[in-house]
Amino acid sequence: MKKLTSRLSVLQELFAFLGKRRLWWLMPLIAVLIIFGLLLILASISPALTPFVYTLF
Repeated sequence: MKKLTSRLSVLQELFAFLGKRRLWWLMPLIAVLIIFGLLLILASISPALTPFVYTLF
């Protein structure tokens, strides 16, 4: 649980940095990369989701 909390704090710091530096245009790009990363992690954990992930790519 501690690893998850530290990873979330890294994401919070990243978005805070982007907001402070007025790099708003990077936020959607990073959000999409995070979503795809989570999707790939879920696909590797659960074989039942694998066919749905392959249709996206």
